[in-house]
Amino acid sequence: MKNSLMDTKDKIMLRKRALVETVNDELKNICQIEHTRHRSFNNFLVNLISGLIAYQFLPKKPSIQCDVIDRNKLVPVC
Repeated sequence: MKNSLMDTKDKIMLRKRALVETVNDELKNICQIEHTRHRSFNNFLVNLISGLIAYQFLPKKPSIQCDVIDRNKLVPVC
């Protein structure tokens, strides 16, 4: 990325890339959402929605824990 001025909130979220990759991995491998060739748009939507519903039933989901101290500031909890 280019160097540019960012909000503190955006900087904190950029550090959480591993969490986003973990969610994507769970959706692809556990919930079986993957890019395949569907013969119709309805089949694609059914596959996508059923995978998201299956993800909601997982007992352990990764999450970001942040405490809001001020409206413009986030403090990550580690």
